Amino acid sequence: MAEAILDVQGLTRRFGGVVAVNDVSLSLAPGEIVGLIGPNGAGKTTLVNLITGFLPKTAGTVRFEGRDISAATPHLIARQGIARTFQIVQPFSEMTVFENVLAGAIFSGRNGGHAAAVTMAHECLEFTGLDSHAGYLASELSLANRKHLELAKSLAMRPRLLFLDEVNAGLNTGELDAALALIRNIAARGVTIVIIEHLLKIIASLVSRIIVLHHGAKLSEGRPADVLRDPTVIKAYIGNKFAQRFAQTESANEATEEGRPSP
Repeated sequence: MAEAILDVQGLTRRFGGVVAVNDVSLSLAPGEIVGLIGPNGAGKTTLVNLITGFLPKTAGTVRFEGRDISAATPHLIARQGIARTFQIVQPFSEMTVFENVLAGAIFSGRNGGHAAAVTMAHECLEFTGLDSHAGYLASELSLANRKHLELAKSLAMRPRLLFLDEVNAGLNTGELDAALALIRNIAARGVTIVIIEHLLKIIASLVSRIIVLHHGAKLSEGRPADVLRDPTVIKAYIGNKFAQRFAQTESANEATEEGRPSP
């Protein structure tokens, strides 16, 4: 792996007698798209909250681009280049779409002065397909567009690392295809992405590596083809039916690849 953009060691969070995140270590290489999966209550969002400073850590360290950010506050972490979306989308409902994105651009402190932040906000609206909705109130948007607004707000902060927390939840097939294309376009800009997702077919098609959490601890990690065949992951999370369908799809894909003539 290339030199890590993010290095997490021994991250732990206890709530009284409950260990929500238990001694988790992970590293991310620049430009990776990594899937973070696991059952409900496995500690996925809590882990992101710990990394981004929204929850204090019981133990462990977080280093971003070689700097220790373990004790940093969320706004200082954001200003260093880490952004995140939230599982429950909560825009500033009485502000316009443009004002929501501009707030992210200004808050990050990474865009220079006000004029540069305005330019960045317009660029992010265009990139996410919301430029025609710039004057709408955020409360007037559909669910799919509220998800895009969440992305636009995060991108306006000019992140080098972006956490996406169930950004595809509730989308129909057409909206999902558009969202995946958008995520791939974000990655093509050089942004490292960690995506929390329950739709495993999406994860398998999108990421280069999967990390599985279970009961707050790391259960498995590796390439999608390996992790989704891991007996411990099948038993704890995905079940035999999905594992069988995945194996059949992989076999069919491999057969198709083998049948193609060499270039």
